[in-house]
Amino acid sequence: MTYQVATDPARLDVGLVHRWLSEESHWARGVPRAVIERALENSLNFAAYDDGGQQVGFARIVKDKATFAWLADVFVIDAHRGKGVSRLLMQAIVDHPDLQGLRRWLLATRDAHGLYEKFGFASPPPGRLMERLDPDIYTRKP
Repeated sequence: MTYQVATDPARLDVGLVHRWLSEESHWARGVPRAVIERALENSLNFAAYDDGGQQVGFARIVKDKATFAWLADVFVIDAHRGKGVSRLLMQAIVDHPDLQGLRRWLLATRDAHGLYEKFGFASPPPGRLMERLDPDIYTRKP
């Protein structure tokens, strides 16, 4: 099986992205579809497709178009894991013309450090990064 990566918003399976992030991810569980749609509208989105044109993976970049990019929401559906899809996505991302010359890239990962290290990512020195996190924002009752 061969895969291709595209950034065409018309091809993006928003339903798949929402379902996977809201039901499968550990970082966006319960995220409403409207939030995903807004995030996609304001990001550079990369989708991986199999030979039949079915979307099997996803990643998005939040960027300022000058100095900074945040890599977020990376996933490959279970049936296509271990087949090089995440590496293909990452190569397409780092090669994309709109992402050249950036001073800083950031991402958060729980278990894919080895993948990202192959593309130049490293852990920042302790104490450099801070965050403001509300992990229950999508599931908390009003």
